[in-house]
Amino acid sequence: MIDTAITRRSLVKSAAVLAATPAPLFARSPATPAVGRYLGLTEQGVQAFKGIRYGRAERFARPVAEPWTGPRTEAQKFAPICPQRGLDGEPQSEDCLFLNVWTPEANPAAKRAVMVYFHGGAYTTGSVTDPLTHGARLAAQGDVVVVTVNHRLNALGYAWLKPFGARYADSGNLGQLDLILALQWVRDHIAAFGGDPARVMVFGQSGGGAKIATLMAMPAAKGLFHSAATMSGQQVQASGPMHAWARTQALMAALKLAPGDVEGLRTLPIERLVEGLAATDPVMGSGPAYFGPVLDMTNLPRHPFWPDAAPQSLSVPMILGNTHEETRNFLDPRGSRLKGLDWTNLAERMGREVKIDLDPQWVVDQYRAREPGWTPEQVYYAATTAGRSWPGQVIEADERAKAGAQATWVYQLERPSPVDPLRGAAHTDDIPYVFGTLDAAGSFSGTDAGAQALSKTMMGAFTGLAKTGRPGIADWANYALPARATMVFGDAVRMENDPRGWQRELWATAPYVQPGT
Repeated sequence: MIDTAITRRSLVKSAAVLAATPAPLFARSPATPAVGRYLGLTEQGVQAFKGIRYGRAERFARPVAEPWTGPRTEAQKFAPICPQRGLDGEPQSEDCLFLNVWTPEANPAAKRAVMVYFHGGAYTTGSVTDPLTHGARLAAQGDVVVVTVNHRLNALGYAWLKPFGARYADSGNLGQLDLILALQWVRDHIAAFGGDPARVMVFGQSGGGAKIATLMAMPAAKGLFHSAATMSGQQVQASGPMHAWARTQALMAALKLAPGDVEGLRTLPIERLVEGLAATDPVMGSGPAYFGPVLDMTNLPRHPFWPDAAPQSLSVPMILGNTHEETRNFLDPRGSRLKGLDWTNLAERMGREVKIDLDPQWVVDQYRAREPGWTPEQVYYAATTAGRSWPGQVIEADERAKAGAQATWVYQLERPSPVDPLRGAAHTDDIPYVFGTLDAAGSFSGTDAGAQALSKTMMGAFTGLAKTGRPGIADWANYALPARATMVFGDAVRMENDPRGWQRELWATAPYVQPGT
């Protein structure tokens, strides 16, 4: 799900949560593995190399690759993350092009499948230092090499400055170009860590999934990955250049820079630039301003999934998934949005949150007619989920099916959190199942037998795709029209055709607009 108003990290991983996290999640041994110039460490029986620089970049410029050879370097701790709002407890720096590797064995002869993870945060926030996305357990239990990537975000990665001249021609997609550079690093160097550069899978949650969808339409990314999985992350359309320019101008106004003072923007202290990210978005009318991939006709010459699925990636096997009640993550059932909710105010409150322009009262009436036993709260979360981001996933899967892509699989996570009964199966809740980080800070999965069984199944599905180009679940049917076969991940795992089909049809009566675009 892509939404600029709030992200998983601002909800789950505050500085207070980090401060309360006990001692290292994974036990370390004295062993110090080495690959080339990099000295790693041992975590939970696998070899970890953290904070490997894959590139460098000046502000608003294309990244350049980091040389492979050089002086001996420790790679034993995470490097700084991209400057952003809301994560004051972590080291931040514009010098943030670093990745992390976990491998069962840094043996060039091993040729294990490689899984490269891109983090969420709506192109604006986030990082892969989140304990939920540490890769030791996935590497160990899945017998794969795991790579996680940090890159430039927000205005640093996506502000549209091309109107200021050719020097800034790539500015609207620099964050994506960082990811492409990281994938080129994987292609060139992952064999030294025991990985197979011919079997590289990208996967990402929320904004990370959207970044993958965008890469699937970027010519420079072609051939750099061989399978993909998106988890509650979709990018049907990119931002248009005129909207992107309006946002850049809004940022400059918030920073009290003259409209033409691009040099001031380029040299502004980073702390001030980050403050300006709170600017009101001139397109959506609220803040913070959205910065995401721009249809620049060079790096990104078309929308990812409009008017159809980008042909260059139809042969890439792909898993697409969402959770059953996405919006329970960021529309707090204990908060003001739900306080006093009843049938008299449901339509107005629901209408504030959806991204498809339908009469809210008509929508409520349809839900009540179809599910007369539902409470206002049940309708609220069903409608805000189905009318907000889920349609983007449906469109992507449908467009792949229409174009004849045979290797597409869709899932829905419906296992409710045993930790928080009001949470249901919410946005981000699939992350710990795939990574095996059930007990990490920020996880709502619990660690009971049901959680462990589902984690084994989902991890097997994802690692199977990385290894073979097919999910590691034998009876997971391909997604095709009109059946829309979907794997439902709950305490019981089952196949179901077109779950929530009537809601899909209801919201399809009006056009979907990608949030932020």
